[in-house]
Amino acid sequence: MSFVIRIKGFSDIHCEMPLSGQGVLASTGLYKNRNIVAWRVNNYLRPLEWVVDGDADVEFVDTYSFEGTMVYRSSLGFLLVLASRKALGKPIFIRHSISEGHFWELEDEDITEEDLASIAETMKDLIGMDIPITREVVSLDKACRIFERQGNPEKGRLFSRVYMDPIEVYRCLDMYGFFYCPLVPSTGYLKNWDLKLLAPGMVLQFPTVAYPTSLPPFQASRKLSGVFLEYANWLRTMGISTMVNLHDAIAAGRGQELILISEAFHSQRLSNLAYDVVKRNARVVCIAGPSASGKTTLSKRLKIQLQVCGKRPVTVSLDDYFVDRERTPRDEKGDYDFEALEALDLELLNQQLKSLIEGESVQLPRFDFLTGTRKEGRWLKLDGDDILIIEGIHGLNDQVTQSVPRDKKFRIFVSPLTGVSLDRQNRTSTTDNRLFRRMIRDHRTRGHGPEATLKRWPSVIRGAQKYIFPYQKHSDVMFNSALLYELPVLKGYLEPLLQTVPEGSPVFGEARRLLSLLRFVPPLPSDTVPNESIIREFIGGSLFED
Repeated sequence: MSFVIRIKGFSDIHCEMPLSGQGVLASTGLYKNRNIVAWRVNNYLRPLEWVVDGDADVEFVDTYSFEGTMVYRSSLGFLLVLASRKALGKPIFIRHSISEGHFWELEDEDITEEDLASIAETMKDLIGMDIPITREVVSLDKACRIFERQGNPEKGRLFSRVYMDPIEVYRCLDMYGFFYCPLVPSTGYLKNWDLKLLAPGMVLQFPTVAYPTSLPPFQASRKLSGVFLEYANWLRTMGISTMVNLHDAIAAGRGQELILISEAFHSQRLSNLAYDVVKRNARVVCIAGPSASGKTTLSKRLKIQLQVCGKRPVTVSLDDYFVDRERTPRDEKGDYDFEALEALDLELLNQQLKSLIEGESVQLPRFDFLTGTRKEGRWLKLDGDDILIIEGIHGLNDQVTQSVPRDKKFRIFVSPLTGVSLDRQNRTSTTDNRLFRRMIRDHRTRGHGPEATLKRWPSVIRGAQKYIFPYQKHSDVMFNSALLYELPVLKGYLEPLLQTVPEGSPVFGEARRLLSLLRFVPPLPSDTVPNESIIREFIGGSLFED
């Protein structure tokens, strides 16, 4: 029976027999010079080996897209695990992201230059052989046996916790892996990568949306890496480094304990931060970070800690200095670019900062997000011992505070640097973590549905790469706003929201990806989350809300 495959951006093709994505590409000659890694079939992301045998709407996915880079880096991570086994006879574990790459390490020892060279050479050999990466569907009990045999019983335990049966796994030679997206058809697709030594492990580099056919510059920050390692060591002390550990702890009735310990950890860090500010004798504290980092709550909790130290701090949000909506710059697609520095009234901001430092009174603005207009706010005057806390995504950019002398500023970069991995080869993304927070807050406070947030998110990411992350190196301190328990709490808010994204939406596939990820997260009620927690900034109930 004949059927029609409708290819986005191309004419329909009429088929007499089933075709895989590779078959469609070969029969049409499409995208010869593009790095195709997967395809979307009737809005669902599928591997290129997926076979279509009936009418279908399809779109090919390459590394110019977020989903394409996800497929590429997951496939490359699988290859790295295989290469490490062959080169060193040892398993390797993913820990966190750094410098647009992923940080990996061995379990109980540092990676040496010789180790890295051996792994890299093995990866090159495997890529040169163009070995198939095949998809298999196996029963739950078989999957558990496979991963236990590979020395990774935790993965099987995670499958059992969420009762996945059957399970879609991927195989390359004698190695099996489970991932949260499709993989490329063979190792020959993975020619664009690099390994960099960063003690005690190494960084695997891969293409990104900003560098779809090359590699981003390697600019690893020792300061940022140190924050990740400190948090990872704390998680290991807690006995929770992967999602199955979190399942076990919550099932054992330790959910409230995890909340209390996580919040105490934040309080301790905030106390140390306040001490550093006072020791520096700073007059202005600048808090910056990407969207949904928890900047507002951090600024207000730091205010309390500074009061404990005998100071009189006041907080100002850069969001209140947004220009009116009609004056907001637009990006290349014509959408409002709220991440651009030009979205702020810098002239007014610096004028008021100068006046405040000189002891004058000013009337602060207040931005109304629902109407998109700026209104008159409160009056403010700084006395001798007052400290001004400024928070916003551009807080570390010198143009924002150019009227304040450098020796009077203390700069803090904040971001939720997630540490609990899904399993040993799949991490929970810091970017996804921020997206989850923003989606809930957008729906609750700004009247935006999840579909609108997902459509807007790529622009937010590009804005962060352009306007925020380049300035993190200027910070005096980096604060990790992630909480050990937050994904279990956010899950109950997110799943109903994501389910509302319609199948015909261009972000339907991304919504399904996030739902599949949340499936592996244990639920935890939010009713015992303290009202001063950073998470309350997003789910509501914060004592800092106006």
